[in-house]
Amino acid sequence: MRVPTHVLGVLTGVTLAPGCAALAAPTAQADLPACTNMVRQPGVGVSDAVTAARTRGMHNDLRGCVSALTEAGVPGGAATDACRMAANPP
Repeated sequence: MRVPTHVLGVLTGVTLAPGCAALAAPTAQADLPACTNMVRQPGVGVSDAVTAARTRGMHNDLRGCVSALTEAGVPGGAATDACRMAANPP
């Protein structure tokens, strides 16, 4: 059975449309300055460990982010807040 060309075109458009919309949608940017400020408040410097933790937060690995910030010396509540800020847009 042969499918008319215009039907194939419509099916292709319907298939590609959601993917193209996802590519065109703006991505949410993390609030990295707020995260960094939250880390600095208790007097912790921004080290490579803090930067790596912040990256985990940006990728929604909140547990890993909090754990890494706590190991870097950031108190638990501040670490949790900083990781939430890293994961969410401003």
